[in-house]
Order: sequence, then structure tokens, then C-alpha cells
Amino acid sequence: MKILSVVGARPQFIKAAPLSQKLRGTHHEVLLHTGQHYDYLLSQVFFEELGLPEPDYNLGVGSGSHGRQTARMLTGIEKVLLQEKPDLVLVYGDTNSTLAGALAAAKLQIPVAHVEAGLRSFDLRMPEEINRVLTDRLSALLFCPTSTALRNLRAEGIGKGAHRVGDVMVDTLQKGLRLASQRQQSALLDRLELRPRSYLLATLHRAANTDDPRPLSSILAAFNALEEPVVFPIHPRTRKAIKALGWKARPKFRLLKPLPYLDNLILQKNARLILTDSGGMQKEAYLLGVPCLTLREETEWVETVEAGWNLLVGSDTESIMEGVRSFRPRGRRRSFMGGGDASDRILSILERFTERNL
Repeated sequence: MKILSVVGARPQFIKAAPLSQKLRGTHHEVLLHTGQHYDYLLSQVFFEELGLPEPDYNLGVGSGSHGRQTARMLTGIEKVLLQEKPDLVLVYGDTNSTLAGALAAAKLQIPVAHVEAGLRSFDLRMPEEINRVLTDRLSALLFCPTSTALRNLRAEGIGKGAHRVGDVMVDTLQKGLRLASQRQQSALLDRLELRPRSYLLATLHRAANTDDPRPLSSILAAFNALEEPVVFPIHPRTRKAIKALGWKARPKFRLLKPLPYLDNLILQKNARLILTDSGGMQKEAYLLGVPCLTLREETEWVETVEAGWNLLVGSDTESIMEGVRSFRPRGRRRSFMGGGDASDRILSILERFTERNL
């Protein structure tokens, strides 16, 4: 079986790592990197840490408007598909790379499998929501991480080919925790002069928070008003937006470049609280048992909120500050994302599907 896997952004490298390893054990995987994330700290370092093979193709698309970026990806992916003639195309998550891979394959009548299918924020102002809804409509196989995701698809009339398999990020997290040894953990915290549970970890990258100066200013005002040390790895888009605002961080801030996966995992594990607009970090915080404030009005990971470990605070300064002061988890952390065998489940379904359709 020949499978072409499309990746392009940091979250997709994390999701693809365990499944790519399984695929290459018995099948032929062709790995295509669109180049959506191209900075070393957002791309290459993840391949090195997670054991992903070098891409067979790198389109080098880079940044740009959504239309321009997606169009360049479509052109490049179509060319590779015509050359490689895979049995199936595998896409991950909700980025422009996801949609471009699914659309290019569907136009050529190549079956599409979507890992992390069925997630919904129900906010079509989010580019990610548009990407995931359209990708699910184009997919022959839909691999849902949770029961909620499976119910979302069925409510939309998508039942055929949908499977609840668990979350591949759990597979990666379990491996990451083994790799992030106690020695690595201590060295990183010592370098940043931090003690476990004595700091906050913040990330910010969603267009809704960074492209509009109003919510960005409100969030940064809250960050500067916090009394605890804040570690803030800054996404390139966010750094550019912050510079345009002329924002100055207070002395207790640790402003960092984007972090490799293992360093980020260590900082998450040892934080007292995480503030983020990232879907992946909401999940990782929950799995690591760290309280999370989500800097959005909605989330596709509703289970983390229902369990009492994640609080939606949006971009309002007072809401963020109150959340930092008073939010404490309530309830137990039930396992709704599977037990770390999602990649095995996906591989088994892929093999049965291709056997029937070849």
C-alpha cells in the first residue's frame, strides 16, 4: 500500500510522528511537507526530536494570504499525486495544508483519510473551522479522536467511514514524556531560573487574537498585570503584531523563541497554569494535569471544559486576570482521548479499507 501523507505545520508533525512510524513498518509512505511552517524552530527541529523521516517532497510554500497559500499548495500537491499515484492520501488537523491535500486528492478521485476528524468550534470565522468542515466532507475515512467528534459528524449526516480511534497526540505525548528525562527537565528550568509550579506558561497565535490589535492589546495588558513569572514563547506572527503595538514586557517575563516539542512539554508539565489559544496545548494541559485558561470564546475540545480543567476566558483583561487568580480544577480527569494506541487503530482501519478498494 502506498500512502501519501501531507503535513505542513507544527501540530501536524506532532500528530504524524507515531502513525508515520507504524506505516513505514509494513507499507510505503510518501511524506509531503507543504512548507507552511518553514522556520527551523517550527519545522525541522520537530522532525529531529520526534523521529520523523525527511520529507520526500517539500513544496516550500511559506507564508501568505489564505487564498495564495492554499492555491500554491494545491498546485504542488496535485503534481506530486500525479507522479506518485498513491492508493490513499492522509491529512491531519485543520490547517491550509490539510484542506489543500484533501481537495487535490478528491479532485483526482484518490481516497482521503482525515486524522482528527469531527472537531467543531461552530465558529466559521475561524479559518481552521472552514478547513476541518470541508476536509471532513471530502474524506472517505474520518478518524475521530473523541466520542464528541464522532457525534458531530453523525449530526451532519456523515456516518460512513467515521471511526472513533482516540487521539494520536496521546501517542506522541507518552513517547515525549519518556524522552524528556529528569536531567533535561532540570537543565531547562535552571536555565530559565524557574521552579516547578511557580510560573505561568503562555502561548498566543490565533489570527483572531493577533491580527486585530484590540484583543491583542487586551490580552497583553492582562499578561503585564500578572504578578507571577510568565514564560511566553512567541510565534513569529505574534512577535510581528506585538512589535507593531510597541508593547513592553514587564521584568518577570521570559520572552522566548518558539520552543522544540520536548522543551515545550517540560514547561507545560511544570507550569502552575497554562494560558493559550492553541487547541493542542489545551489537550496537552489536560493530559498533564495542568489547569488551562483558553484565550478564546469557544473550543473544539469541549470535554476539557466540561471536566473542569479548562476555562474559556476570551481576550478580556479582567476575565483573564480573574481566571489566573481564582481558577482551580474541579472534578477528575477522565480519559476521553484514548490510551495511546490511536496510531495502531488507524493503521488497522487503513489496511482493511485499502484491501477492499484496491
